[in-house]
Amino acid sequence: MNELFDFGKTAQLLGLDSVQTALLAAAVLGLVAGLLGPLIVMRRMSFAVHGTAELAFTGAAGALLLGVGVEYGALAGAIVAALLLGILGGRESDRDSVIGVILSFGLGLGVLLLSFYKGRSANKFGILTGQIITIDSTNLVALVGGSVLVLIVLALVYRPLLFASVDRNVAIARGVPVRALTMVFAVLVGISTALSVQVVGSLLVVALMVTPAAAAARVTASPWKATVLAVIFAEVAALGGIVLSLAPGKPVSAFVTTISFVIYLVCRIVAKVRDRVPTRLDALPALPALR
Repeated sequence: MNELFDFGKTAQLLGLDSVQTALLAAAVLGLVAGLLGPLIVMRRMSFAVHGTAELAFTGAAGALLLGVGVEYGALAGAIVAALLLGILGGRESDRDSVIGVILSFGLGLGVLLLSFYKGRSANKFGILTGQIITIDSTNLVALVGGSVLVLIVLALVYRPLLFASVDRNVAIARGVPVRALTMVFAVLVGISTALSVQVVGSLLVVALMVTPAAAAARVTASPWKATVLAVIFAEVAALGGIVLSLAPGKPVSAFVTTISFVIYLVCRIVAKVRDRVPTRLDALPALPALR
């Protein structure tokens, strides 16, 4: 426990170039996750994120076996998963079963690929729980490039995508290309999921992509306010998780998920307390019944 609060060691490690690179990467990912998260929650795609992460794990395992950059393998696997979800899960009634099929397939194939890998076990463990400290300048360029691509496309389709997320049927009636937007958004989620694997690993990617947005949704019904809060919560979880993990030298994912969970609990408590406080209208005396 003393190592966790060793502020001197933490300050010393914060001066390292590798740690500063990791913090910059986490800040970028926090922004992307915070912007996409509310849309994921509104479209009820939390389970889809987990399924996409499993195929990102499969791609990363394949890349590790072939000696290719893990981030590129994760990206390829996540995009394949997103396309499969968009094609096979078109009907809402089929979505959960399709995600379950893809999730189990991805996890099983990923475990098989890792069994053939004879390198360091730390590399295997890093795919599952994150290895952001190993990000170098080359990885950072790829990560920032992918994030910028996601943000540009999201900016172009945000308004119709938000409309379709709030009321799909009305959007279809207004001529919004809902199915095409669903495919585009699935690919954006896939890219972001692959990028997030480097921070929290494929098993816990939901903590960064979904939990901050779910927390924000508890305290506000406004999509704009929820997006701002989700970005703040994701940044706090990502950056705070790295800082807390430095002194003890433990996996970043454990701290990111813990911070995200605490934020979610606080938001639930705030929402519950707010609901119990009577409004001014509720406090007015009841009007006598008309006869």
